[in-house]
Amino acid sequence: MTPELRNALRSSLGADVEKIRQLSGGDINDAFEVDLSDGRRVFVKTHPRPPLGMFTAEARGLEWLDEAQALRIPRVLAVSDAKPAFLVLELLTPGTRQRDFDEVLGRSLAGLHRFGAPGFGLDEDNFIGRLPQSNRPTDDWASFYWSRRLEPQLRRGADRGLIGGSLLRRFSELERALPGLVAEEGASRLHGDLWGGNLHVDESGAPCLIDPAVYGGHREVDLAMMQLFGGFGPRVFEAYHEAYPLPTGAEERVSLYQLYPLLVHVNLFGSSYLSAVQRALDGCGS
Repeated sequence: MTPELRNALRSSLGADVEKIRQLSGGDINDAFEVDLSDGRRVFVKTHPRPPLGMFTAEARGLEWLDEAQALRIPRVLAVSDAKPAFLVLELLTPGTRQRDFDEVLGRSLAGLHRFGAPGFGLDEDNFIGRLPQSNRPTDDWASFYWSRRLEPQLRRGADRGLIGGSLLRRFSELERALPGLVAEEGASRLHGDLWGGNLHVDESGAPCLIDPAVYGGHREVDLAMMQLFGGFGPRVFEAYHEAYPLPTGAEERVSLYQLYPLLVHVNLFGSSYLSAVQRALDGCGS
C-alpha cells in the first residue's frame, strides 16, 4: 500500500492506517484488510489505473442492492475515483455456512429480484469486471439484452479480432429470433455478475453478495450466471422457485442468458472461451 493511499484513507476515514494484510483472490484489483487507529477493521480495494468511475459505480451498485434489504450487502464506508482510487467497505468476517444456507440464499435472492427495478436498465452506466457496461434504458427486455449486452461485447470482440464473421452471422440470426425467445416479465433488481466468487458467508453463516454489476433486467440472467461456473447447490434454485416461480420455459433460456458473461470472458481473457459461446448458441437453437 502506497503512502499516497494511506494518506487518502486517513483523510476519508478520519483514522490512521495501523496494520495492513494483503488479500488474495481478486482478478482486477488489489485488496487489503486494514486495521485503523480507531479500532475499526475495514476492507480496501484499489487499482493503480482503474477505468474512470469504476469504484463509484461499484459503491452505488452495492447501495442499490441494499435498498431491497433482501440479504446482506457490505456497507460502503468511503470511495474515491481520484488517484489513488479506492473503495472501502465494512469487513466481512468469514463464517461457517448455516445448515439452511442454500435455502436462505435462494429465498433471499428471490426477494431481491421481486423488489424490482424501475425498468430495463439503470440511470447510469457501470462496469462488468473492468469492461464498461451500458445501462441506457429501453422499452422492452429483448431490445435491452441485444443492444446493451450482446451487441457491445460482439463489437468489442470483433474489433480486437477475437470474433469472426461466421460467429457474427449466428448472432445476427439470434437477434432476429430474440423477441420470440424471451419471457414477458417486469424488470428485476439484478446483481449482474452472480458467480460463486461473488458470494460470501458472513460471521453469522448467512449469505452476502459483493462485486455487483447492477441493472434492471430479467431475473433469469442472474440464475443463468449462477449455473455457468458452478458453486451453487440445487437447493438454492429449488428454494428460489418455491418463493418466486419462474416463467414457463426458463430452463430452455439458460444458454441464452449465459451468452453475455461468456462474451465478457472472451473480451477479458481471450479466445479460449469461444467454444463455450458456440455451445451456448447451439443451446439457443441459433
